[in-house]
Amino acid sequence: MATPSGGRLLLLDSASLYFRAFYGVPDSVRAPDGTPVNAVRGFLDMVATLVTAHRPTRLVACWDDDWRPAFRVAAIPSYKAHRLRGDGNAEDTPEGLEPQVPIVVDVLAALGVARVGHPGFEADDVIATLAERAARAGTPVDVVTGDRDLFQLVDDARSVLVLYTAARGVKDIHVVDEAELVRRYGVPDGRAYAAMAALRGDPSDGLPGVPGIGEKTAAALLSRYGDLAGLRRALDDGDRAIRGTQRARLEAARDYLDVAPSVVDVVRDVPLDEIQDAVPAQPADLAALAGLAARWGLASSVTRVTAALAKAAPG
Repeated sequence: MATPSGGRLLLLDSASLYFRAFYGVPDSVRAPDGTPVNAVRGFLDMVATLVTAHRPTRLVACWDDDWRPAFRVAAIPSYKAHRLRGDGNAEDTPEGLEPQVPIVVDVLAALGVARVGHPGFEADDVIATLAERAARAGTPVDVVTGDRDLFQLVDDARSVLVLYTAARGVKDIHVVDEAELVRRYGVPDGRAYAAMAALRGDPSDGLPGVPGIGEKTAAALLSRYGDLAGLRRALDDGDRAIRGTQRARLEAARDYLDVAPSVVDVVRDVPLDEIQDAVPAQPADLAALAGLAARWGLASSVTRVTAALAKAAPG
């Protein structure tokens, strides 16, 4: 079914939200049988809050079908390696969270909220692809995430914003636009942010960066040379403005800088099928939703999110 045009599209970095819910809602929140459902309850309440506050007409819960894609690991083997479980094959997810994720999946399906992932790609790539498609069609996009990596999508000219959950969750959203990137990081747009992030590195993702190059130095280099390619040309040409220890560090990091963009930059052309992403005016499967609400003790959260979706749904 084709994606509807127009309206406003809200893209959820789902794992970012349910991880935040897991740590933000006490694990004393449990189903009638004693199963913890704090992440599920928190996730649904976040969706209700976001939909009420931002009134999207289109909504997609974006999914990590592959949280550590092979193409990124091949480029930089340390990518997210510290998050691997002991067996080295899967993400080290908190014991109490892992069984809640399928419940989130079931509830989203019963609500009729589009959930989209793709084998071999992260949710970030799915978000980037859907944002790119919407922006090309002239549809404003809000990306909800607690991950700064997605700041690279910010594009004022095409009305792509990031709603950053920061430390306090979705009730204290920090809107990131190009002015905020300039103010906080000294870079003019989302693509410059990605280049800065590659230079700076990110220990939380296992990206080493260039030793000794922090955010301010990276931003200054990009201001002078435009992008990583321009910086590499300056090194090759012997630009005298790059000298001493800084030149030595950048020269030593040439191999890293060759591959870093393929890891840091999100993929904007994941081969996703067309989807039906209209905010549902009513649940897709009312009986299934009622059963899930009863089984897992989710009645209040389901009521809130259903009411929020109904109010935001296009007429």
